[in-house]
Amino acid sequence: MKSHPQVPLEDELGDVLEKAMSCAGLTPETLSERSGVPVSGIRDAVDYRPELGPDECRRLAAALGLNEVGLCALASGKYPLPDSEGLPFRVWPLRMAHGIGVVNAYVVGGEGGRGLLFDTGPGEGALEAVWPGHVHGIDGIFVTHIEAEHAGGLVGAVGRFGVSQAFVPAGAEAASARPMGEGEVFSLGALRVTAFRTPGHCAMHNCYHVTSTAVPSARSLLISGDLVFAGSAGGPYHCHKQLRAHLRRVLAAVPPDTVVAPGHGPMTTAGNELRYNPFVA
Repeated sequence: MKSHPQVPLEDELGDVLEKAMSCAGLTPETLSERSGVPVSGIRDAVDYRPELGPDECRRLAAALGLNEVGLCALASGKYPLPDSEGLPFRVWPLRMAHGIGVVNAYVVGGEGGRGLLFDTGPGEGALEAVWPGHVHGIDGIFVTHIEAEHAGGLVGAVGRFGVSQAFVPAGAEAASARPMGEGEVFSLGALRVTAFRTPGHCAMHNCYHVTSTAVPSARSLLISGDLVFAGSAGGPYHCHKQLRAHLRRVLAAVPPDTVVAPGHGPMTTAGNELRYNPFVA
């Protein structure tokens, strides 16, 4: 399946600059001093009025420790998005409104109209509104992190489908769910789910790598939550050093053609983000 062309990037240039300034402990004024880019241009970009040229973007990338190729691509509106075809299982992205934004959950299909659910959206009603008609049963639920927009529908989904196996990151607490730590594996038929512990955006955060044991050479899927988005990363609310370290670690740990299914925005691939993501310098 391909990432839908109408799904916009989660973050624009200003969002990336704002997150990067937070990581570096800089203000627009101090960033201007370091980069030589006028503070008015930086403020305009953060306020979604970007008029920064390639040279200014390169200087900002150097001052912030960002990938200049990806930052320039983002600034020009030409950030690359590869296709996500060739997975050996069905994937249904579930896009739900939350506040002024959109949050993603995913159903990964097994056999006979059953599958696994990754994240549960902001609530039972939001999940019900976008539920794929082909899926009639869920055999496991995996939550990337306990935030309302990603885990609000957990209790409702467990009750609706009678799920006996629901997982949250080790250290997190949620009704009807048990912890899943680094390297732990869950198997269902030909589907194999391996957890990566990835704190940074928040203290307890997991990514989940889904592979097919029936077709080991096929493309795999990485449910990345708020660790990495196409062209950006989650807010560094817990620890920016851990976030950037785990971002690179996880992207490098899976095959480059692995499809990345983020908590917000369109799908991408691990190789694409290693090459272009501004936060992978």
